[in-house]
Amino acid sequence: MPAPAVRDQLARALRTTAGLAYGAVTAPAELVFVLSGGLALAVPRARPPVFRAARWFAEVERRRLETLLRSENATDYTGRRAFEYLLPRCVAGLLGTGIFGLVLAGALGGVVILAQLAAGLSPGGEAPADWSDYVVVLLAGVLFVFLCGQGLAGVAKLDRGLAHRFLGPSAQDLLRRRVSELATSRAEVVEAVDGERRRIERDLHDGVQQRLVALGMLLGRARRAKEPEHASELLRQAHEETQRALHDLREVTWRVYPIALDEGGLATALEALAERTGLPVDLRYGLAARPPAAIETVAYFVASEAVTNTVKHAAATRIGIDVGAAARGVRVTITDDGTGGAVAAGGGLSGLRRRVAAVDGEFTVDSPPGGPTVVTAVLPCA
Repeated sequence: MPAPAVRDQLARALRTTAGLAYGAVTAPAELVFVLSGGLALAVPRARPPVFRAARWFAEVERRRLETLLRSENATDYTGRRAFEYLLPRCVAGLLGTGIFGLVLAGALGGVVILAQLAAGLSPGGEAPADWSDYVVVLLAGVLFVFLCGQGLAGVAKLDRGLAHRFLGPSAQDLLRRRVSELATSRAEVVEAVDGERRRIERDLHDGVQQRLVALGMLLGRARRAKEPEHASELLRQAHEETQRALHDLREVTWRVYPIALDEGGLATALEALAERTGLPVDLRYGLAARPPAAIETVAYFVASEAVTNTVKHAAATRIGIDVGAAARGVRVTITDDGTGGAVAAGGGLSGLRRRVAAVDGEFTVDSPPGGPTVVTAVLPCA
């Protein structure tokens, strides 16, 4: 295992152990509170302060789990729910207290036994030590460490499970949040479609329409020309204007939907994008199979708009496009060596964020001042 991975595993184990030790310390106080608070609940007037205190204890545990055990839970639970959580939680904490007590007792006993073996005596100090004593002590020590480790792992799992069961969002809460997310996503999709329509109208009005107006004027002048040479020159200019109008029209239609997506898939469309970009583009495509058409379309437009923004605003000299598999589906990463300072909520990137959110994807922008800029979209594939 690489050294960084070993360090990460060790840091995680130490952090989890610290979290369990913290929970073992708070468990006795929680037990006292549960016993006394349970008696106080018999008095209706005492219930609100008991529930407030229960929520305070539960918040201590929630922050402990979030910080040290990397287990996040909701914060919108009630005081009654917090009290119900503390009932099994203090038992789990006391289990941890007992295991840490065994660890401490085992460590002290181990020190005594090792001191006796170092003095040449068997465990207990009643006879000279022989080779079997060392083997027995080693095996017993390994077994003790293993059992204590498994016990702590079980307490950690129980701790996370109880918090998720009592403090985590209910099925109704999850459904309500999902409905809210879908409503927000629908509104963002409508906004993105309106923005795309306005952009297409602007491109047609400022580009193709102006070209066609100029073409009509040139043809009109050519019809009215008296001299053949003048008419021929005007027709030549009209022909050039026609070519420019066709180029602008192809650019608009390419941005609406590139036909290469249907003909060759995402890889072919991205290759065409790299060829059309005025900067050097390093393209890496690592998907073994074609994603669904909807995901391909979003992935292409994420890359296309990010490249367009880079060319317009970043003053970059190189662009990188990396498409590969992710745990949830497809990951698209666009990097550049420009000036940085881009934000996901500004400019053309906000439209990309809405487009990615429409397919339940994740969109992030890392662009510190001075660069580099990294735009990442993770798109789920069913």
